[in-house]
Amino acid sequence: MGKLIVIEGLDGSGKATQSKLLAAALEQQGRPVRQISFPNYASNASWPVRMYLAGEFGPKPEDVNAYAASVLYAVDRFASYRKDWADFYRDGGILIADRYTTSNAVHQCSKLPRTAWDGYLDWLFDLEYQKIGIPKPDAVFYLEVDPQVSQRLLSGRYGGDETKKDIHERDLVYLEHSRAAATYCADRLGWRRIACCAGGAMRPVEEIAAALRGAVEEIL
Repeated sequence: MGKLIVIEGLDGSGKATQSKLLAAALEQQGRPVRQISFPNYASNASWPVRMYLAGEFGPKPEDVNAYAASVLYAVDRFASYRKDWADFYRDGGILIADRYTTSNAVHQCSKLPRTAWDGYLDWLFDLEYQKIGIPKPDAVFYLEVDPQVSQRLLSGRYGGDETKKDIHERDLVYLEHSRAAATYCADRLGWRRIACCAGGAMRPVEEIAAALRGAVEEIL
């Protein structure tokens, strides 16, 4: 089997950028590496996720309960694994995943009372890694960014047009809850944290990338 390395973080934390830089660095070393990203918007299996994020099931994240939303995302990951990268992984390839089951852990815990988090996490990982049968990550790296900073980055991404944000991205209270859930998950599940902010702003991209590369080398 290969290695599955997950890059996790709140919206606007730079997951796509850091995944790309990490994959490029590993490729330069001659390692067999591929990037994957979730939701996989190029797949028909992501259609229910797109409906959810567009607010078709309700304008607020909590309009779809944690368990129902989790199933939507799990189907997308199952389809991606079976149709796209299963053979590469089994043949020893390295997968760099921008989000994974870990995103359900962060974003869906935020809808539940804290007393229900452990029960939900046990249910989630049993569903995806045991019952559905997608691979469990070898390591998860959490890009830790202040919610206010990520909101500024998202606003810049969309040119200040708030209507382009999905129901997660525009809900500050929800993002605050997600950050608390991410901190809890990182501690409980042994995720490695990569500090991405200093002085109320993002650290330079290359500085974050260097910290991430160093941490990943320890795994490989």
